[in-house]
Amino acid sequence: MSKLKIAVQKNGRLSEKSLELLKNCGIKLPNGGRVLKASASNFPIEVLFLRDDDIPQYVEQGIADLGILGQNEVWEKQKDVTELKTLGFAACRLSLAIPKEETYEGIKSFGAKRIATSYPNILANYFEEQKVNVIIEEIGGSVEIAPGIGLADGIMDIVSTGSTLVMNGLKEVETVAKSEAVLISNTRLSAEKKGILDQLLFRINAVQQSCENKYILLNAPNTQLEKITQILPGMKSPTVLPLAKEGWSSLHSVIQEDDFWNVIDQLKSAGAEGILVVPIEKMIL
Repeated sequence: MSKLKIAVQKNGRLSEKSLELLKNCGIKLPNGGRVLKASASNFPIEVLFLRDDDIPQYVEQGIADLGILGQNEVWEKQKDVTELKTLGFAACRLSLAIPKEETYEGIKSFGAKRIATSYPNILANYFEEQKVNVIIEEIGGSVEIAPGIGLADGIMDIVSTGSTLVMNGLKEVETVAKSEAVLISNTRLSAEKKGILDQLLFRINAVQQSCENKYILLNAPNTQLEKITQILPGMKSPTVLPLAKEGWSSLHSVIQEDDFWNVIDQLKSAGAEGILVVPIEKMIL
């Protein structure tokens, strides 16, 4: 049977999160060791550990069938690959920044100025859309120091918290794009590998659904069941079980993480008691 080869970043936070996702999908990989590839013991998949900026090329060429990396690298490399789905981690943004003492007067103020970045293609496309001509200085690292040493008037770089910009005397003025981890694939997978990919996507979807929802259990007087049921529609409708105490029932349902506190307040107001909210390990729709 063929193995699906998936490329992940060889180290760093994105690598950790990628391997955690595979683990949560029930895929067992060898622990530890500085290896370049590892085969799962219970699923037809082989993991290749690569530089993140090399992954789009390897996936395009078919050396790897899939890749997990930041969308920013996919956009920058402009390779012929398919973006299958975003994965919900490694969120960041690509932002423009200028020296903090300067007054920002809008995107047109970048006209004819030099902008340092490690993502020249993304930056060029952005300013083309804005109809602003700039001079792009491509550098491989330490982008934040470019204005301080006279290389550029501003920068575009990855920003998570913004603390690195502040440390280098810069301020964020425009968000060029928002990025997160994404699963990409080669455009010419065989039928057998597509079958394995479908299995993997099924597992990833189940893991993502579990992260986005919570399982809720509560007790309520029977007189309030109809009102509480309207608050808790669940996947279809809540499960209602009678309690030993006459006139009371237990309700079990699922709520979205984003609605959690709003729903809890509504439930308490409707007379719910003994509310328990627990994580869901897997969720199959």
